Amino acid sequence: MIKENSLEIRHLSLSFDTAAGEIEAIRDISLSLHHGEILALVGESGCGKSVLCRSVLKLLPRFARIKQGNIFVKGMDITKYTEKQMQELRGTILSMVFQNPLTTLNPSMSMGAQLREAICRRQKLSRQAADTRAAELLQLVGIDHGMQRLTLLPQAFSGGQRQRCALAIALASDPEVLLADEPTTALDVTVQMQILDLLKDVRRQTGLSIVFVTHDLGVAARLADRVGIMYAGKLVEIGTADEIFYDSRHPYTWGLLSALPSAVEQGQRLKAIEGMPPDMLCPPRGDAFADRNPYALNIDYEEAPPFFEISPTHQAATWLLDKRAPCVVPPLCCRQREL
Repeated sequence: MIKENSLEIRHLSLSFDTAAGEIEAIRDISLSLHHGEILALVGESGCGKSVLCRSVLKLLPRFARIKQGNIFVKGMDITKYTEKQMQELRGTILSMVFQNPLTTLNPSMSMGAQLREAICRRQKLSRQAADTRAAELLQLVGIDHGMQRLTLLPQAFSGGQRQRCALAIALASDPEVLLADEPTTALDVTVQMQILDLLKDVRRQTGLSIVFVTHDLGVAARLADRVGIMYAGKLVEIGTADEIFYDSRHPYTWGLLSALPSAVEQGQRLKAIEGMPPDMLCPPRGDAFADRNPYALNIDYEEAPPFFEISPTHQAATWLLDKRAPCVVPPLCCRQREL
């Protein structure tokens, strides 16, 4: 039984059975989420970040199939839970915030009705008590005069306010774990920062554990305690935020850091990782990043690297950490971060 972690994923592999063939979306991922921790999952579009979160809640299409592995929530193995059992977990112990609140909020229901519905999933309250709790939740997520706003439809709120409302609904039943799937992507920078600060405030007040999905390393740096880097359905590096940003070891992480605007001197072109992610209908032999990796070794094309431990909290899957590998100098921007 897993007791110390809010969420534990062990050797999870998941594929999609399509007319074109089997797509390997998640490949042997293991990670843990500690109580009260914010873990950011970072990677390019299509790397499996969102699928991993949806697999925890089992919000997957019918053609998705878990091939191996286990998912533990508060020590309970939920891997083979039925839909009825999952319905009892969703919105209570587990909750999720999605990228676009316009598609998650019901445009024909008032915010009060949507909040009451979420609140009463875990406890039966009178209409007055539920409205009071709904107003408190709106206050928690930074929306003032909550009681007066309960009668409004989602369209009456701005984009940032709608995302705050979606977060309020997700928090309505006091979940243990919140899965946030790029909830700030569609927002402008100022509102984005407000939502990130709000998540940290909610974590501090409630002890909530959060998995935050993003493609933006800057967002991860502002928010997360730990950061996991994903590529082609695999976790390739994981560590504390400081370890990832100041002592990263995987060439893909170096590429992401080198592509940050802050890593480029004024007047220079922004850098990009050359090439494209592999086709997961036929994943390459060896390391999936080898064809795009300027530091690739011969073994990268033959055998996928295991995780090497840099510290008790920092691991990376790259053959460059093997004791037989040649010494490689990281890009200048990564070395400057260490100074």
